[in-house]
Amino acid sequence: MAGGKGERLHPLTKDRAKPAVPFGGIYRIIDFTLSNCINSGIRQIHVLVQYKSMSLSRHIRMGWNVLNGEVGEYLDVVPAQQRVDEHWYQGTADAIYQNMYSIKIENPDQILILAGDHVYKMDYKKMIDFHRESKADLTIGVVPVLAEECSQVGVIEVDPKNRVVSFQEKPKVGKTVPGDRKHVYGSMGIYIFESTALEEELEEDAKHKDSDHDFGKNIIPQMIKKGRRQIFAFNFVDMNKKEALYWRDVGTLDAFYESNMDLIQVSPQFNLYDREWPIRTYQLQYPPAKFVFAEDIGGRRGTALDSLVADGCIISGGLVQRSVLSANVRVNSYAEVEDSLIFENVDVGRYARIRNAIIDKDVKVMPRARIGYSLEEDKRRFTITPKGVVVVEKGAVVEAI
Repeated sequence: MAGGKGERLHPLTKDRAKPAVPFGGIYRIIDFTLSNCINSGIRQIHVLVQYKSMSLSRHIRMGWNVLNGEVGEYLDVVPAQQRVDEHWYQGTADAIYQNMYSIKIENPDQILILAGDHVYKMDYKKMIDFHRESKADLTIGVVPVLAEECSQVGVIEVDPKNRVVSFQEKPKVGKTVPGDRKHVYGSMGIYIFESTALEEELEEDAKHKDSDHDFGKNIIPQMIKKGRRQIFAFNFVDMNKKEALYWRDVGTLDAFYESNMDLIQVSPQFNLYDREWPIRTYQLQYPPAKFVFAEDIGGRRGTALDSLVADGCIISGGLVQRSVLSANVRVNSYAEVEDSLIFENVDVGRYARIRNAIIDKDVKVMPRARIGYSLEEDKRRFTITPKGVVVVEKGAVVEAI
């Protein structure tokens, strides 16, 4: 499911779908879900796109052409086709309903439905095995979430055998985990349906014009209410190999910023360097990153500390600290970049200073410009998050004031 607008990530989603937003210097958000699929042995994948999908479709075409059609493998990008009626996708469930024709061609026993906009590592095969052993009609992936944060997720209530008792979409107060009053079970947006059950539920939902045609709001609550289906919750098994479970919905600018900034820690919560669970992506053929030291007056020293620096970057006498630089970024002499995310093709001019910011692609920061040093000044030109992160939209020219 990769058609979301990602309105809370605006302006990063001004020209791209949420799953296509850059993450961690070289990746796109969707790379994590697709990597999980490949690492889990899943080789028949439809990516449903809709909103401003060109960037996402191009990324998948150029970077994910890794499956062999001769043995029945595929990764297809499926745009909204108005196959059922004249409407585009009306909700998550409607997106699947409109593509049941393509799904039924394969005649699968089960269908795995995933969100393309979360960051985590998961072996879906373990969940599929649980689903089959439980003889479930529907299995929902769940992760413990602090009870005070339940208004941000769909909340699952289970009985002692992990059968789903209720599903509340972003409630103010949710049912807590049995034996743990501090947490609720949050839906991960991961569902495994028996094909026949899914088709029947979607057909019934499509008849209701007042429905939002959404799994969390409509399909799952109705299935629970009718009581005819076996519905189970599957506890998230993290392949990240860290003490704490790592699953992030990077749906807000602050959550997106914080998840990226975690990657530069000495021991980050999310491990990008595990060769047993690789995260793949597409990268242009840039030369290696370069750090320039010029022994002249002032001692221009190109330095990056506690940072991720992608290929093609040139730190030409500037200073980068606690930041993530995507490919082909140039930081010129005496410029300073701190605690910031810099997307591809950004040019930071001489003596410019940037801190606590997200700079989208193709931005030109003019010499001596300042970003993140005066929120009052920045508010007149840029987006400011609730936690004070400055977001500069794609292609902007930032002049010195």
